[in-house]
Amino acid sequence: MTMTFIPDTPSQLRLTPISRLAAGGRWRVEAMRALREPVLLWFTQGQGRLTVAGSTRGYGPNHAIFIPPGVMHGFEFAPRVQGSVVFFGRDHGMDLPATPHYLRPRDPISQKELTATLENIQRELESGRAGSQMAAKHHLGLLGVWLDRQLDKERAHEPIFARPAAAQRLVARYSALLERDFRSNTSVSDYAAALGVTPTHLTRVCRATCGKGAHQLLEDRILFEARRLLAETRLPVKDVAQTLGYSSAGYFTRSFQKNAGMTPTAFRKRPAATVMPRL
Repeated sequence: MTMTFIPDTPSQLRLTPISRLAAGGRWRVEAMRALREPVLLWFTQGQGRLTVAGSTRGYGPNHAIFIPPGVMHGFEFAPRVQGSVVFFGRDHGMDLPATPHYLRPRDPISQKELTATLENIQRELESGRAGSQMAAKHHLGLLGVWLDRQLDKERAHEPIFARPAAAQRLVARYSALLERDFRSNTSVSDYAAALGVTPTHLTRVCRATCGKGAHQLLEDRILFEARRLLAETRLPVKDVAQTLGYSSAGYFTRSFQKNAGMTPTAFRKRPAATVMPRL
């Protein structure tokens, strides 16, 4: 089978209000997915639960979460949740952490520094002035400095995912394999065998660490990609099915309808699908 590669993110720096991420549907933030660029989430209002690399914990105001490229993540979204998300772009050229980090800057100065840096990035991106892209990237460099300083402060505390338990390590490994191979029609049993555990054990551990079983995580990732392709591209449904490893368009349509509550064609025709922000 010839696989069609569809890039999931543009390469440039962007900054978006968190509330806007769900403009095309809550699946945009709640489904397990991974991006091909680093992301920083900065929550200023509201609270919920966030799952990154198979581990779930709460978030609230003044929480910053750094997520490297290729790491599966999703978070509960409610209208009261506010903040910003920085998409670094694939060509950011920065030396960034290779693992996720959950940061809670406790001092007002650090909080104000981050807010001011994000405002400066946004101002330059929206200005259209000569050199605005270069200026925005310089402010992005200051964001990298802020991140490094926060990581130094957090070393005295227990950072997210830094010393994970065996269960978290297993689910993180499963998430990484799933992200790599979810288009290949690989089953949970195959993933479990590759990890040296039984499917039952993998499912139990996934549910314990992030509240979803192994099969649900796999279905979430496939369904997110299906929705993204239907919303952001004009690929025929049969090509979307082929890209995701389905044996036929009919099988894909039945599976999509079972999980999404509508056919792929109906999903593509929704008004929300035409106004959804490109991530």
